[in-house]
Formats: sequence, structure tokens, C-alpha cells
Amino acid sequence: MKVIKPKSGEIFDIELEESLLRKNRELAEENKKIFNQYGIKAIDILGSIGSGKTTLICQLIKKLKKDYKIGVIAGDLTTEIDANLIKKNGAKVVQINTGKECHLDAKLVNEAIKNLPLKEINLLFIENVGNLICPAEFPVGAHYRIVIFSSTEGPYTVIKHPHIFKEADMVIINKIDLAKKMGVSLIKLKKDIKKIKPSIPIVEMVAKKGKGIEKVVKFLKNA
Repeated sequence: MKVIKPKSGEIFDIELEESLLRKNRELAEENKKIFNQYGIKAIDILGSIGSGKTTLICQLIKKLKKDYKIGVIAGDLTTEIDANLIKKNGAKVVQINTGKECHLDAKLVNEAIKNLPLKEINLLFIENVGNLICPAEFPVGAHYRIVIFSSTEGPYTVIKHPHIFKEADMVIINKIDLAKKMGVSLIKLKKDIKKIKPSIPIVEMVAKKGKGIEKVVKFLKNA
């Protein structure tokens, strides 16, 4: 089978010009400076639609709200469904609706920051738009990036999306209780991840039941 690959310099010529990416990186650094100024630890949560991002955040809020003052920036195309679910758990939430955009960028996060009571927050979760491709190219200023995906997404999720795993500081494999039914090998998934980033911590999880959450809590407290 013939495989067509872009020539050097042709990748993302229109949508992701280098000048745009460079400007986003500069804005991301400005956001990080703001977080540092206020003593806020910012965590970017990335994953596909249905991977368990919102459930993960809700579970983390339950576990951490006694020790941290938590804020959340919830990214979505059009709805406030996730933001409302998160708000019920006691966090301060700002919603970003991107319209047609498939990711959050540093400018949108900067606008959201202006609507957060920064002096009342020391831990911020940024729930990115459900996507394993575009968000990898757009840092938003977070100190750490956690990628979550589920066994129900199939056996090739990692090898088809290597860049986002390369950019991650932790990977969560969610819905491990369904892996066998889906014919997915957790061992193979972990091997695929380690090939991309050998040192990265991997957590197996059933987010709805809170299984595996303590390992993420420990990571965040030590980060």
C-alpha cells in the first residue's frame, strides 16, 4: 500500500502555522507566570469524548478538597454539562465554549483566568476539549498534563496518537474492567505508552468507582 506523507514544512501549513503555535506558546508561558504568581498548581486534563475526564476531575475534587482550594476551567464545544457536574462537587468553575474549535488554547485559558477568583485557588484543573490530536499542539500554561483514555477506545489508541502521549506527564487507562470484553490487552497498551515515553507513570483506573484514584492523588500532591 502506498502511503502519502507530507513533505518537510507542509504539515499544518494552513491551520497550524508556526507563527500561530509560537504565539500560543508565548501566551502559555504568560499563563504559567500568573499561576506561579498566585501559587496555583495547574493541571491540563486531556482525552477523547467519553474517556472519563469529567469523572476523573470529580473524583479528584472529592479526594483533594479538604487539602486544596480547587478551581476548574471546563472546555467544551457548546454545552455546560460537564461544568455543572463538576460544580456540584464544590469547585469554582469557569466554562469555555470553543464553538467549532477542537481544543483549548492559551488565549482562551487566559480569558478564563480573568474570571476565576485566583486568590481563592491553589489547585486548578483544566478540562480540555475531547480530542487526542489538536490539544497536544497547544499548551495552555499548565504545570502538568494528564492524558486519560479508556480501554473501550480500542487497542490502537496509543500508537495512533503518539504526540499527545509524548507531551503527557501521566497517563491513565480508564475503564479497565471493560478491557477483556473489548478484546484489548492492558499489557500491550502499557508497552505502547512506554515505547513513546519510557519514564511516564501509568495508572490503571475505573474512574466511576474511584479505583486507582489514590495513585493520581499521590502524584498531584508530590508534583
